[in-house]
Amino acid sequence: MRLKDKIALVTGGARGIGFAVAKAFVAEGAIPVIADLNEDGAREAVAKLGKGLAVGVNVADAASVNAMVDTIMKEYGRIDILMNNAGIGGNTPFLDIGLEEWNRTISINLTGAFLVAQACSKVMAAQGGGKIINVASLSGQRGGHGRGAYGAAKAGLELLTKVMAVELAEHNINVNNIAPGAIETEMAKFAHDKPTRAAYNYLIPMTRYGTPEEIGDAAVFLASDEARYVHGHTLNVDGGFRAAGLMFRGSKAAPPA
Repeated sequence: MRLKDKIALVTGGARGIGFAVAKAFVAEGAIPVIADLNEDGAREAVAKLGKGLAVGVNVADAASVNAMVDTIMKEYGRIDILMNNAGIGGNTPFLDIGLEEWNRTISINLTGAFLVAQACSKVMAAQGGGKIINVASLSGQRGGHGRGAYGAAKAGLELLTKVMAVELAEHNINVNNIAPGAIETEMAKFAHDKPTRAAYNYLIPMTRYGTPEEIGDAAVFLASDEARYVHGHTLNVDGGFRAAGLMFRGSKAAPPA
């Protein structure tokens, strides 16, 4: 019960990583607020969790974000935890990215995260503190095919998290990132073909995809008092992907040619 009676907002919480995090929060005693562009999906998620509040939100729209926060405050009067998870993917090669796709990706993944974090931070500052967990990405830390817009947004979010950590510390607001690697979501099951999976599994020292539940475990830690002195940090949950360099898959390195 590390999060007992904490009001925990999870954006993009109707499915995937967001729902897994919300489920992990509930298991530790939190009261979830599931916010999603798909309001019906948010209601279904709350029904599965057995408690909480469902709210529709477009994170890229300031008025929608403010309305979401107003709804939460009317219902609960506080926001203790923000899991800033809402976002979209993208895998368009750099030479093919159009301005419309670029702007949409940045507006949701970076500007949207900023709008939600700022609105929740104002509430947390007034109430005396809180926890914010932004969802960055390995794609914002390393170059990869097709990750121009998505990676740029996530890299920006990682730096924004550091600025937030510096400025919000005086308000007793802890701010950190989780940077997932390859995670076995429904989207990945649909979008990742065998060559993609083989490439990931070769580059990941643990030789497997992570699970949404493993992101949930990390989020519970960062949302709990156990992480009270963890601040401005990016926690990679990636099976060792970022740490890895040259790897040999046998018990011994290959002899020199």
